[in-house]
Amino acid sequence: MSERLFTVEEAAGRLNLHPKTLRRHIREGRLKATRIGKAYRIAASALDDFAGVARGAAEAGAEARATCIVDLPGLDAAAAERLASFLHSAALTGDAETPPLHLQTAFDPEAETMKVIAIGAPADIGRLMEMLHVQMKARR
Repeated sequence: MSERLFTVEEAAGRLNLHPKTLRRHIREGRLKATRIGKAYRIAASALDDFAGVARGAAEAGAEARATCIVDLPGLDAAAAERLASFLHSAALTGDAETPPLHLQTAFDPEAETMKVIAIGAPADIGRLMEMLHVQMKARR
């Protein structure tokens, strides 16, 4: 049986992305897709690879992964939203060979703090933390 193919719109819905964003990732080579006429079709496995969905057992020589949890005090809701958008955008940078960087953010309005949880290659986490440090220094 052949693998399921998704349209750009279906794939965008599954990833909670805008179809234009997904088309940009296809054009930049971050997401593998097949062009059929004027439309793209994306294989389920390519979509899982792009989203960082794990399949099967881990490889014997899998690279090290790091987990970093950061508490950021003194943020209002607007600042936390801007910072979360920045971090999520930064986490998506890279090419098709870059291992996925998983990022979660949570804002507590009563305590005015935001928690950032990042999981990925140690070097990628380090670069993300450097960008976060620069953004936090710029706020002062």
